[in-house]
Amino acid sequence: MTCTKGKKTIFIGGIGDDIDETVIYEHFAAFGDIIEVQLPPAPANPSKPTEFKHRGFAFVTYSSPTDAQDAIDNMDLNELRGRVLKVNQAKPMKGLQPPDGNRAIWESEEWLKQHAKPLAQSGGWQFRGCVQGRTAQRASSAEAEEQANDEEPDAMEE
Repeated sequence: MTCTKGKKTIFIGGIGDDIDETVIYEHFAAFGDIIEVQLPPAPANPSKPTEFKHRGFAFVTYSSPTDAQDAIDNMDLNELRGRVLKVNQAKPMKGLQPPDGNRAIWESEEWLKQHAKPLAQSGGWQFRGCVQGRTAQRASSAEAEEQANDEEPDAMEE
């Protein structure tokens, strides 16, 4: 038995549509004190708003890492109501979660403090000067062209 220090939450995959939190609790309480059972809901079907469907997996949080490991050792690849379960340590979601829903990650002060550099250190000031120089160059050439057009006599005038 390998026990990962501090890991108290397990992932249970492959559960059927007829399974709810009560069934999960009843089958997994034998391994220790359960703090929480989560069944993430599936996206709602607009034509059946009262119907609850889960996504086919659950998370169970135990009061101790040893209890969680016991549940993994005993329930992984076992059957529950005709379906084979996959039980292992719950892992954090991959990637960074947006701090406030749909906000861009760089709008977070924490992200900026950790990843953003002052303009002079990032090398962006060189690019900025280059862009400004091209803009100024275009403006001066446009002025020169306009001045040249003013000095040329108009061929249509008599």
